[in-house]
Amino acid sequence: MIPVDVIKQYGAQEITLEKDAMLFHEGDTPLNYFQIVTGSIKMVNYSYDGQEFIQGIFEDNESFGEPPLFADFKYPSDAIAIKDTVLLKLRKDAFFTLLKENFEIHLKFTQVFSKRLKYKSMILREISSYAPDHRVFTLINYFKTQSGIPKQEKFLVPYTRQQIADMTGLRVETVIRTVSRLKEEGKISVIKHKIYLN
Repeated sequence: MIPVDVIKQYGAQEITLEKDAMLFHEGDTPLNYFQIVTGSIKMVNYSYDGQEFIQGIFEDNESFGEPPLFADFKYPSDAIAIKDTVLLKLRKDAFFTLLKENFEIHLKFTQVFSKRLKYKSMILREISSYAPDHRVFTLINYFKTQSGIPKQEKFLVPYTRQQIADMTGLRVETVIRTVSRLKEEGKISVIKHKIYLN
């Protein structure tokens, strides 16, 4: 999101996380801005019975966990590496200096936050109002729209059935059955266990 050369000018350090390593816990005080160089981070919460709910998955060149920096509240979820990940870490005060001195980057954050709010609103509506088929298909459609792939092209869903379950509040068994139904209806394809939106 922030050009690497710019963020390093403000003192960002590179850190490495192994797969499944925890970067921060729900309830921790936010002290740094994080941006992924390579890898993947998920932000998650857990229900009383231990079921995981994925708030978001972030990939190369994306940042995450910024709202607590801006609004001065504790992290609302855990951040865990999905695979080996390299991050840039910038102290909170240096991050705000960077934003003050680079208006175009500050504006980009406003756009990113707006898109994330749209996603959260969609997910809340889906979970509270719709059946599994609708939830899963809407989520897959959203990913394709965000990817920028033309409508006429097949889209490879970059998430596992377990991750889709964790994003929609469904059990993985329900997602597996739902994927089979959507395939029968011709809405998706499954090739070598990978899900594609037609």
